[in-house]
Amino acid sequence: MKIMVETSAHHVHITKETLEILFGKGASLTNKKDLSQPGQFACAEKVTVVGPKSEMKMSILGPERNADQVEISLTDARKLGISAPVRESGDIAGTPGCKLVGPEGEVEIKCGVIAAKRHIHLDPATAADFGLKDKQIVSVKVGENTGRATTFGDVVIRVSESYAPAMHIDTDESNAAGLGGTVDGEIIA
Repeated sequence: MKIMVETSAHHVHITKETLEILFGKGASLTNKKDLSQPGQFACAEKVTVVGPKSEMKMSILGPERNADQVEISLTDARKLGISAPVRESGDIAGTPGCKLVGPEGEVEIKCGVIAAKRHIHLDPATAADFGLKDKQIVSVKVGENTGRATTFGDVVIRVSESYAPAMHIDTDESNAAGLGGTVDGEIIA
């Protein structure tokens, strides 16, 4: 079972309310580039994420969300001085917060900083073809020709009508396997 594997760099998801605080009343997100997941896009707007030790400029991914969330690698977490847990996107209860700074204001988020758990997005038809179910845990082999072949364990399957097939890993994971850009991986169920 082959799956496209993409590296997801650090990024921020924000609510409409946070967007207006950071960028001004009536602000909207500007689609700079469509992403592989339907309806998702990288924005022209960027924010500064401020932690106890340092700060980093990050892209916003659109559209707006129901909750603010900052997705970073564990290397980013150390740099910022934030103990980010490994969690599925959206599972932010009890996670640390940070400050977000935009050109028009700043917001202190109480929680929402995570290192995203490696995952595979599948639509129901593809999941059925692969014999996989939502929340199932699999392994994925990548990097056969990099000299750093790696098998990632603890990869969670996420199934939704709104998904297109793709696996997402962070920059630390991509670098560990010597991956450059988008590559094919092999799902080992």
